[in-house]
Amino acid sequence: MQEQFFPYQILSEFTKDIFRKLGLPEQDIDLATKVLLSADVRGIDSHGIARLSGYARLIEAGRANPEPKVKVVYETPSTATIDGDRGLGLVVAPFAMQVAIEKAKNVGTGWVSVKNSNHYGIAAYHAMMALEHDMIGISMTNASALVAPTFSMERMLGTNPICVVVPAGEEPPFVADMATTTAANGKLEILQRKNMPTPAGWVQDKEGNSVTDAHALKQGGALLPLGSDRERSSHKGYALGSIVDIFSAVLSGANYGPWVPPFPAYVPMPQNMPGEGIGHFFGAMRIDGFRPADEFKQHMDNWIKRFKGAKPVNPDQPVLIPGDVEREMEAERMTLGIPLHAAVINDLKGLADKLGVLSIF
Repeated sequence: MQEQFFPYQILSEFTKDIFRKLGLPEQDIDLATKVLLSADVRGIDSHGIARLSGYARLIEAGRANPEPKVKVVYETPSTATIDGDRGLGLVVAPFAMQVAIEKAKNVGTGWVSVKNSNHYGIAAYHAMMALEHDMIGISMTNASALVAPTFSMERMLGTNPICVVVPAGEEPPFVADMATTTAANGKLEILQRKNMPTPAGWVQDKEGNSVTDAHALKQGGALLPLGSDRERSSHKGYALGSIVDIFSAVLSGANYGPWVPPFPAYVPMPQNMPGEGIGHFFGAMRIDGFRPADEFKQHMDNWIKRFKGAKPVNPDQPVLIPGDVEREMEAERMTLGIPLHAAVINDLKGLADKLGVLSIF
């Protein structure tokens, strides 16, 4: 069997045990676990528990600090820059988003740029923190260079995701969470585990030719920006990824472009790095800073219903709103369990054995 299903609570307790062994303080263990597993629950398997070993290696290599002293190093009433003290982004990012929310409570909007952090899981978790406050939430992060800009053979940008979350009334919220590449690197990792090729337009080889080899990056190739090639508007994906890089890192003092630290701890760090760690950017906007929140949410419901009511090309595939697929997946997985591929299970078994944690597999 290639996959096995595990209840959320079982995976949660296992993940907490691992983080505890890695030296995270108790107040951060629950949060880091919740953020990490939110990816699995929402169907973003590439960013969930499959990355637990990667976080462990970062801590063991001294590149991630399990007990960071996260702090604001610069601020105005509506903005802040935060130093993550090399902490796991799973912990640093919620802290930063909460700062953005508090600033929005006070002055209408809050904008926070972060330096000296690490991989922060899925962008949606952090942006969705704004929903309970009747706020629009924005979350983005840069990442290590795996993406070739339009016309480039050289990898210069990360997958650099953007998430924008908008509350509604009776309807579920609008949750747009996307990489600025044709596909996220995690999807390549999933195809590698399954020994499957990529769809056309996802990657190029080291000579800049479009290929479908899921292992192309290991052979010097690159991911392609959203759009895949110039004829299909890859320059737009390149521009979006650049915006994320600038907001997350040039603005905060983190590393940017080809100098962003790689997630795998065994990959050498770039030379002549201009900043500190990985960068993130967060925004929170009070709805009632623009119009009464109830009035806005009524119209947001109307917007959602009208778009979902659009005539579909295929009657068996209705028009969706960003966030629909992930919300349905969450309901399903919280009931049926979270599927883990055999390769992931074996990796987690090895991690448990190494750290002396009781294996659930």
